[in-house]
Amino acid sequence: MQLYDLHVHSSMDNTTTPEQFLKRLGEAGLYGAGVFSPSPRSHDGPGKERLDMVLDFCKDHPGRLFPVLFITPYEDGALELAQEAIDRGIAAFKFMCFDHYVHDDKSMELLHVIAKGGKSVCFHTGILWNDCPSGEFNRPCNWEHMMHIPKLKFSMGHCSWPWIDECIALYGKIQHAHSTQKDLCEVFLDLTPGTPVIYRRELITKLFTVGYDVHHNILFGTDSNVSDYRVEWSRKWQDIDNGLYEELNLEAETRRRIYSDNILRFFGAIKEERKLATISIDGRQ
Repeated sequence: MQLYDLHVHSSMDNTTTPEQFLKRLGEAGLYGAGVFSPSPRSHDGPGKERLDMVLDFCKDHPGRLFPVLFITPYEDGALELAQEAIDRGIAAFKFMCFDHYVHDDKSMELLHVIAKGGKSVCFHTGILWNDCPSGEFNRPCNWEHMMHIPKLKFSMGHCSWPWIDECIALYGKIQHAHSTQKDLCEVFLDLTPGTPVIYRRELITKLFTVGYDVHHNILFGTDSNVSDYRVEWSRKWQDIDNGLYEELNLEAETRRRIYSDNILRFFGAIKEERKLATISIDGRQ
């Protein structure tokens, strides 16, 4: 089974080669990864430079390295940059709401362009470890507004810790709404740490016992960096999660989806049809 890390950051001053990065991934037992371009806040140059960098880094390793453009709706030429990225084969986009709501007009306009282009969005959700108040922008219920963007695929980074219950409730609501709105958005739950170890059991247990059909929509990620991929960190979270999956008696197929198939579908690398089960308010299908 070829395993992937959804969630790896890069920087403009990175000197690590794709081959060196893949070697580190291999040491962690992984085959490939989603590679996020530098953040618009860490690089004040034109957005096209970020796009060029991440596309160039991933170009020789299709199926293993998936380029993801970190974009903000408030940067100059955001709509044009997104369309260029789509036209040039970007795998997905990365959003982080530092100081605005995901449902702001500019944000929604940009997300409509991305959804129309058939691309997914990796969102940061949950408490944001920065130096200013930003939690109000990243509460998971703000993402209810994604229901107004047909066919958008998006992930909830860190499962919105510490608001994991709110995140799971949002997932259940949108899944339930598919019974009447077939072109609705689709939510993926990104397990990338944000959840400290003591909360991991609570998160994993709730995800797989709440009664929602989550098996096709959970993604593994580490929040590591290309320049110094943390092998021990990655293996630590794999071991923790796999131990919990054992306790919950999850089937091998479900584990394969978390580490592989779901990530490949999110990046558009496989076209598996997702048939969402309709659930009632109490979780029954």
